[in-house]
Amino acid sequence: MDLIQSEIHNEMHILKTIPLFFVLAILFCCSGVKSDEVENKEKAGPTRLIQYVNPFIGTAPLTDPKFIGYTPPAGWRVWAGLTYPGVSLPNAMVQLSPITKYGTGAGYQYEDSVILGFTHTNKGHWNYCNIPVLPVSGNFSKGELGSRFSHENENAHPGFYQVFLDDYEVEVKLTSSLRAGYHQYKYANLKNRQILFDLGNANNPVSDWHIEKEGDYAVKGFQRNGEQIIHFYATLNEGIEDLEVQDQGEERGYALLHLKNTDKEVVEMRIGLSFVSIENARLNLSNEIASRSFDEVKEEAEKTWEALLSKVQVKGGTEKQTEMLYSSLYRAFLWPALRSDSNGEFKDVKGEVVKADFNYYTKPSLWDTYRNKLVLLTLLAPEVTNDVIRSLQDIGEKTGFIPTFFHGDHAVPFIAGAYKRGIKDFDLSKVYELLLRNANVEGGTRPHITEYIDHGYIATPEIDRPHVETKAKAGVSKTLEYAYDDYSLAQIAKMLEDTGNYEKLMSRSENYRNVFDPESKFMRGKLETGEWVKNFDPQYPYYEYMFREANAWQLSFFVPHNMEGLIKLYGGVSAFESKLDSLFTTPWNPNHIARNVSSFIGQYCVGNQPDHEAPFSYYFIDKPEKSQQIIDSILNNYYGVGEYGLSLPGMDDAGEMSSWYVFSALGLYPFSPADDKYLVTVPLFDEVKWDIGAGKELIVINPEKGRELKGIRVDDEELSGYFVTHQLFSEGGKVELVTE
Repeated sequence: MDLIQSEIHNEMHILKTIPLFFVLAILFCCSGVKSDEVENKEKAGPTRLIQYVNPFIGTAPLTDPKFIGYTPPAGWRVWAGLTYPGVSLPNAMVQLSPITKYGTGAGYQYEDSVILGFTHTNKGHWNYCNIPVLPVSGNFSKGELGSRFSHENENAHPGFYQVFLDDYEVEVKLTSSLRAGYHQYKYANLKNRQILFDLGNANNPVSDWHIEKEGDYAVKGFQRNGEQIIHFYATLNEGIEDLEVQDQGEERGYALLHLKNTDKEVVEMRIGLSFVSIENARLNLSNEIASRSFDEVKEEAEKTWEALLSKVQVKGGTEKQTEMLYSSLYRAFLWPALRSDSNGEFKDVKGEVVKADFNYYTKPSLWDTYRNKLVLLTLLAPEVTNDVIRSLQDIGEKTGFIPTFFHGDHAVPFIAGAYKRGIKDFDLSKVYELLLRNANVEGGTRPHITEYIDHGYIATPEIDRPHVETKAKAGVSKTLEYAYDDYSLAQIAKMLEDTGNYEKLMSRSENYRNVFDPESKFMRGKLETGEWVKNFDPQYPYYEYMFREANAWQLSFFVPHNMEGLIKLYGGVSAFESKLDSLFTTPWNPNHIARNVSSFIGQYCVGNQPDHEAPFSYYFIDKPEKSQQIIDSILNNYYGVGEYGLSLPGMDDAGEMSSWYVFSALGLYPFSPADDKYLVTVPLFDEVKWDIGAGKELIVINPEKGRELKGIRVDDEELSGYFVTHQLFSEGGKVELVTE
């Protein structure tokens, strides 16, 4: 057994109890994490794919120091998904979900026992959780906000969420349309029924809010977080006796709807949202729900998700693998979120109301999601992808730069890759001009771009004792990412026949060489003088000193556009393989603690995105079986883990961790998202079928069911190399693996 196999064997030994616990959790606790339809699917006839989706995956914490890689400091909740279990349609405006704690990633923590309310927006990113609503009864006191609940009386699947609030004896059911939420409350006590609008609370600080009655059956208002205003218009099937408002507009203030005392058994509230106006919120509600019943809206939501999930069909695999696949596919389509109203209006980046012929979306979480998530969006939701690009273009035309998110300039690989994959209903020339500004003009999307152009790298300051949170330029990460962004922009230049910029950008794409230390064989911080940063510890993680949320090990294999060039820097195939082996076998130092760097195989961080491509790197030295060992270990031992079998290895980051799982489990990986080709790996399933529309299919099969890749046939012809082109996704075809 070689070194890498030995390390994986050790990892498997440490984690071997996880699948057993998952089985026990399913046997004893499944009623708390799955809908009644999942439990009764044998009785319900043919299995629907939504029954495999477990929206609770990603809501539970990681607690085992051996799995995390270190002992978390007291009070830390290690990020293990930060997802939410509530309802939403794909890329919708509304995400209607329970909240158990404000100021958390997604508001809902599985280990909590009190629900504070049901909020209408979410991302899983410490913001949103707007318009909290909670049905209450009896002598309600704001000081006693929230109700206890049990997972045994909580169920969810795509388009539906249900829970029983123990303290108020109210059964809550939720569903939604694109821009409206639908609440159904069954009160055990028909007297003193109330609905709390906890408008002084949200994940972001609330700066203002307002609510007022409109007649006896409706309320309207807004909630402001900074510059963002979320308007709402809600109608009820029960009359409002009184609207009690406490501290209107103030943080922690609230409003209480006192309902009339009648014998109506079920109270229903339909609520429309708008980021433009109350009138548009009313219009969204009228256009999408109107007088339709709860079951009708729920059924439409389920059909929408079923149609999306059905674009990927699998055979073989375990129950857990199937659940994880469709749960991951589901989470991948919850962001970016719609911001256009049903009349086409939206508020643009300058706060002006605009009416357009496309749907306006939030900025994608580009630093994370350009790698896998946005490629998946391109493949399965091309119309949404096109409108996301037009939304970025709209921002760019009004600010001078195509925006980014957090770090890098990764709208570039997203747009380049999308165009190559057939997303072309936007003005590529105009977008290209804006992206050229990004790549060349200081003060825009790329900080320190002048330094990068002049010197070929972004310098790191010499600091005596830098620590995890030391602030600097994240110069190594920026240099590597800008180099890849330059390569990606060069692909657009080539498509537009701009030879001059193509050559310049391709030359700049080699700047990764300037932060590679040939002596230590690491990507390493370089001073303005050209000398290397001293006191260099390649295992030490930084948030933004030399590296962004990573250490040198995790960034030293990131050259997705020129792996052959990187291998030469290491000194050839043998030296590269040895270094790559060490990435997965050098133990993590448990004294190196960074909250969003966790869950390791050696130095490789499973729980964050900067090294997502590293497990596939063995392909470039013709050792796919070594890559597959790592990939299989991650897929089978790092997703759906923890005390409840519901944890992810790190923050899901708007669906990026989930999307990595989807591509890796299905056997086609977009190693360089700017390019329209996919690395062939061994899927978890015996057969994978992509419905690509127009009656066409892309099928990947593994007849021998082996895990070591020995050959690839595409439409019965031997493939030279390991990559297939996007032509298979546009025209259909069959990929047959030879394995043992």
